[in-house]
Amino acid sequence: MSADGTWNTTMNTPMGAQNGTMTLATDGGSLSGKLSGPQGELDLQDGTVDGNNLTWKADITTPMAMTLEFQATVDGDNMSGNVKLGAFGNASFTAERA
Repeated sequence: MSADGTWNTTMNTPMGAQNGTMTLATDGGSLSGKLSGPQGELDLQDGTVDGNNLTWKADITTPMAMTLEFQATVDGDNMSGNVKLGAFGNASFTAERA
């Protein structure tokens, strides 16, 4: 199942649930896209695809500068995974194809 398309996301952060949208495009083993939410629009970096497993990073500047590191698994029209929040530990996230 391709990860390409638009996804509605929910990230369970220490500041509460953060909702947003994500647009993904795959090209072989590469993943690119944008994540839009309370922090604005972020470009995905270093995205990879390995079967149904995805990884990528995104830099935020608010509430403080850090690099978010995502690991996700696509299962049909659903996605779930984990986000490393720099020094603030990990957060779970889910997404549903829009």
